[in-house]
Amino acid sequence: MDNETPALPAAARAAESAVKEVDFGPPNGWLSLRLRELWGYRDLLYFLIWRDIKVRYKQTLLGAAWAILQPLMTMVVFSLIFGKLAKMPTDGIPYPIFSFTALLPWQLFSRALSDASSSLVTSQTMITKVYFPRILLPLASILSGVVDFAIALVILIGMMFYYRIQPTWAVLTLPLFIVMALATAMAVGLWLSALNVLYRDVKYVTPFLINFWLYATPVAYSSSLIPEVWRSLYGLNPLAGVVEGFRWALLGQTLNVGSLIFVSAAAVVVLLVAGLIYFQRMELTLADMV
Repeated sequence: MDNETPALPAAARAAESAVKEVDFGPPNGWLSLRLRELWGYRDLLYFLIWRDIKVRYKQTLLGAAWAILQPLMTMVVFSLIFGKLAKMPTDGIPYPIFSFTALLPWQLFSRALSDASSSLVTSQTMITKVYFPRILLPLASILSGVVDFAIALVILIGMMFYYRIQPTWAVLTLPLFIVMALATAMAVGLWLSALNVLYRDVKYVTPFLINFWLYATPVAYSSSLIPEVWRSLYGLNPLAGVVEGFRWALLGQTLNVGSLIFVSAAAVVVLLVAGLIYFQRMELTLADMV
């Protein structure tokens, strides 16, 4: 009888080869993204994204309809308070679509940040039992929110038809502002998720931070209300550039806040690099502290 080990199937050999190619050693340098390793775990990233999407609406009565109802109900409240009562200037754009356009990137950011901040603690069993790049957990939490954003975007397109607002060539820049919103959520989410492992009261601070950030962002009002001399400083809030960029790209508003958007883009880069450095330093000890 032949005692030799049977040949592995082609798929198993390919998986074994892929695992051997992944570098499991500690990160080198202050900022090593280890993109090759992340690519090796892309299937796990897809699984985590799909898991987060299913868990979000599991045993809910309305399911994915909440992706539409949340910004829609907030738009109604803003329209009554800031549109009818406070009569906020909107540069000639009907207030409902003015606020709804801003609420889409805001909801994308706030949901992503909230989920990312708790991603490590809620997955502590995985972290302590098996190795994988920990950054996949906040990244999956952030990317899963794109589905809700896409659903709500359909409603915005319908509102644009209703108000007879035709998009211009500027709509081609919309993906850049979506990436800015996700990158901001990733940057802050990396800090909060790692800090949440050390200090569990971060989960109480996060909702307060999100609420404060909402009113510091031109969602219910236009950034044109900010004096021009302070507008660049105001752009240090990355979401200010994202929201005004959305209005410019979709509603055809005159881009009179160009400096604000450039400052916001630079702030996103600085925040993201700092977040990656901090998370990478913490990653080696997360399994011991979670």
